[in-house]
Amino acid sequence: MSRVLIIGCGGVASVAIHKCCQVSEVFTDICIASRTRSKCDALAAKLAPTTQTKITTAQVDADKVTEVKRLIEAYKPDLVMNLALPYQDLTIMEACLACKVSYLDTANYEPEDTNNPAWRAIYEKRCHEEGFSAHFDYSWQLAYQEKFKEAGLTAILGCGFDPGVSQAYCAYAAKHEFDTIDTIDILDCNGGDHGHPFATNFNSEINLREVSAPGSYWEEGRWVEIPPMSIKRQYDFDQVGLRDMYLLHHEEIESLAKHIPGVKRIRFFMTFGQSYLTHMKCLQNCGLLSTAPVEFNGQRIVPLQFLKSLLPDPASLGPRTVGKTNIGCIFTGTKDGKPKTYYIYNICDHQECYHEVGSQAVSYTTGVPAMCGALMFLTGKWRLKGVHTVEEFDPDPFLETLSKYGLPHRESTTPQLVD
Repeated sequence: MSRVLIIGCGGVASVAIHKCCQVSEVFTDICIASRTRSKCDALAAKLAPTTQTKITTAQVDADKVTEVKRLIEAYKPDLVMNLALPYQDLTIMEACLACKVSYLDTANYEPEDTNNPAWRAIYEKRCHEEGFSAHFDYSWQLAYQEKFKEAGLTAILGCGFDPGVSQAYCAYAAKHEFDTIDTIDILDCNGGDHGHPFATNFNSEINLREVSAPGSYWEEGRWVEIPPMSIKRQYDFDQVGLRDMYLLHHEEIESLAKHIPGVKRIRFFMTFGQSYLTHMKCLQNCGLLSTAPVEFNGQRIVPLQFLKSLLPDPASLGPRTVGKTNIGCIFTGTKDGKPKTYYIYNICDHQECYHEVGSQAVSYTTGVPAMCGALMFLTGKWRLKGVHTVEEFDPDPFLETLSKYGLPHRESTTPQLVD
């Protein structure tokens, strides 16, 4: 019997909550909490007749440590699942540490205000020392390593698909398929069509900040940074077809470079259509991707947050999105002294996801791993003390559980390589 506090009630959280309710023998009690309690109440009412899991709800402002602490102290969970925004990772981790409860999230920390002078000083020092300029990195959360370890707590970072399953694929390849891994290419293809002129399939504020930033990859022990969207490749994805994909900076590159011994190069590619890129460039040229507040009619607004309010909510895209996603990792290396290539990936159908849990596949492929990671912790399979990324845990039970709950993997030993 386990009590789990789930903070967040957006598209990803909704999927994870649906999935928790399918495993009521483990998730016996869950509390759904967000800034807007009515959303939590609506989801709880929808799920209550379908599950043995006892569901309660709460209102919380996850930007405030004191509010999160108060909720944890009242509910007394065995695990807190942070399925809110990356902006809130640190406040929720602080509250978990104070209340002596373990933690899981799906994406690493980045600040909402990138112009904050205190954060900016640390950020610019990191840019100089590490060689990449992304606003998100693991250092802020890894700073809690010793405190979580001393408290006997586990913090599981980035347990979505990428990051998350992509790292488990790497751990699986290192454990079973290779003696040495030379290169890793992580390919994220969304072949879905939602019919809108422009929309993002996860939180638009986070999505547009990530995509418009400089790209970077790991090669021969250092970061190589490139202008945004300046490296383009085409790839023929199984069940999706030929798609344009672009090299981006992504957080799992940072942790994999530390945990995969001897790896020479790690890259991350994501597919984008020309319409998306044209819209994004236009919005950027108009200043609407800026996170710096501006004065408008006597009020201070953040342009990117205003834009987010105008775009379709990713949680609303499920009914109209058709097509499939294909996400996986291609490896080169050696096994038993011989060169080897290996590709492990998942294909997910948008409409199948919608009919099961009411979401599109992008939310599904993040929410299911979050539930499975929580299941690994609650059943004692992932219990490393301290702050850890997914590749540090045993991948075998995790991949088995993913297959059971909707994300089976496929394999190829003769994949097309990315040049």
